[in-house]
Amino acid sequence: MNINYPILICVIVLVVLLVGYLIWKNRKDEKKFEKDTIDAELPPEKDDKENI
Repeated sequence: MNINYPILICVIVLVVLLVGYLIWKNRKDEKKFEKDTIDAELPPEKDDKENI
């Protein structure tokens, strides 16, 4: 059985790059989701002119 090592190495490198990209994208999206969730839970600030 012949194994084509250059192609195997290319496939492994591509898989590692894809997994790394997916992890990076997931962390980025998770931070955005947390920020959006926190912003949605806080009540909007009012312009209180009575306290001036």
